[in-house]
Amino acid sequence: MRTIFTNTFKLFALLSGCLWLGVYTSRMLISYQLFDIDLNLMNYISDQNLEAIFVTITPVINATFILYTLFIIAFTVFLFLSKMKLKENGWLFIIVLIVYITLPFEAYLMIIDYNLVIQLNFSETINSGYIIDLIKERFVQLNGFPWIIILSYCTIIFMLLFKPFSSAAKNEN
Repeated sequence: MRTIFTNTFKLFALLSGCLWLGVYTSRMLISYQLFDIDLNLMNYISDQNLEAIFVTITPVINATFILYTLFIIAFTVFLFLSKMKLKENGWLFIIVLIVYITLPFEAYLMIIDYNLVIQLNFSETINSGYIIDLIKERFVQLNGFPWIIILSYCTIIFMLLFKPFSSAAKNEN
């Protein structure tokens, strides 16, 4: 029975993590297209089409927020239920390090995302200036960190596929 729960949470962690990585990458690429190098809105964006742009990117922002939360919960539960030893599975140890070292930084960015989600989903009127400021804040606060997260999580995929740094359990009697 424990194996079923472990495999279920492993599957949830894998699916939510992969989906989050794809949506997160898409979101970053979309967000960077809104601004020029000086973080001014591109000249093809006007007040008339800004609200439509926000409505268009809202699902991506919501998905990153929800999928990352699901990933962290499922991954943590998987680690507690799994009988895998980090000492014998170096690949899992590296994955744990990547996930939990980047967690505080991503949590900080999720606070900004929370404000975006509230503004885009639960506000009667869209305050374009405030939303632009929040998107810029994500860029300015942790500058290149989102790209570091993307590359780190691509490393996780490599670790899952090839499982390097594994050692067979030694029977010491």
